[in-house]
Amino acid sequence: MHKHRQLAELLKKSKKSILLLGPRQTGKSTLIRSLKPNIEINLADQQIYLDHLRDPSLIKKLVGKNKFIFIDEVQRIPSLLNTVQALIDENKTIKFYLTGSSARKLRRGQANLLPGRIHNYNLGPMSLTEAKETDLEKLLTLGSLPGIYLDEDIAGAKKTLRSYAATYLREEIQAESLTRNLEGFSRFFDLMCARSGDFIDFSKISSLAQIERMSAKRYFDILIDTLIAAPIEAFAKSPKRRLIQHPKFYFFDVGVLNGCLGNFVVSADRKGMLFEHLCLQMILSEFKGRDQDFRVSVYRTEAGAEVDFIIECNRELFAIEIKASKNIGAHDLRGLKSFADFYGKKHKSIIIYLGERTLEIDGTKIFSLPDAVEYLFA
Repeated sequence: MHKHRQLAELLKKSKKSILLLGPRQTGKSTLIRSLKPNIEINLADQQIYLDHLRDPSLIKKLVGKNKFIFIDEVQRIPSLLNTVQALIDENKTIKFYLTGSSARKLRRGQANLLPGRIHNYNLGPMSLTEAKETDLEKLLTLGSLPGIYLDEDIAGAKKTLRSYAATYLREEIQAESLTRNLEGFSRFFDLMCARSGDFIDFSKISSLAQIERMSAKRYFDILIDTLIAAPIEAFAKSPKRRLIQHPKFYFFDVGVLNGCLGNFVVSADRKGMLFEHLCLQMILSEFKGRDQDFRVSVYRTEAGAEVDFIIECNRELFAIEIKASKNIGAHDLRGLKSFADFYGKKHKSIIIYLGERTLEIDGTKIFSLPDAVEYLFA
């Protein structure tokens, strides 16, 4: 079993059945197997998938007297959830562990998401707490997917990451018929990889990918629904200052992004982009691991003042600026000061940088990534 995941304790204690969503390779199956289910139905296995497709009542026969049932890749047969509901309603002691890598497939299949009977959780790549690791260079290169990060064969890990895009396109997009135009989606996907961390301009992307603008928007929804991309919406509109309303987006894992781009070099020209991705990845994974509610947005004015991430949780607001540098000066506080002036309410401003010491300039705390995570979740 790979290193302990924070969600494990929460899932173990839950009295309800569980739907665990997360991108491929985040370790959903390993996590559920660690909870010792009595029976596993793996719908990723083509033969098992076809058996259940042909005989919807097969699941009832398999459940029998078993109390803990694990169904892997449940989005492949969304209608199974109706039978799951019937079984839960008949027997209150039964507990289902369901995993999936596509919220879209469940929704499009008009899946019965069992309101009141099932608790939803999300699993991301390993957080810093889980990885217990501050080898920044390694994280910036390989990301923190458990199987990749803990692989001692670095060349093998990179090979797996390089094949991630092909596997995703083949098994998630083509096999699940999420789009009829695989070539157009593939061009769009490559472009989005190259623009991860940018503000989204659908007109530009559709033109470069040679697809319709509406297709670009639909394809972007697919990236979000298959949990590959995290959209970061603009901070709330304001009558007193014109804010840019375009959302930004980030790939869910730095290693996957490097693999899709075919570039694992943390060069000076890429370090800023990769560090920004990694900071967001670690903050999101920590929230998911603790099953905490949160909201992340971006602040940017028409005059060009910007703050990378505005995080709202537990009635607190944090304005966070990411700087891939070991030297921070007063000029690095401009975006945060613009936001403080705009927001006008109590909040905490922090900078995450590549140095190790905790500093403070004009009331703004400056942390390393591990110390920033500790501060945010204190």
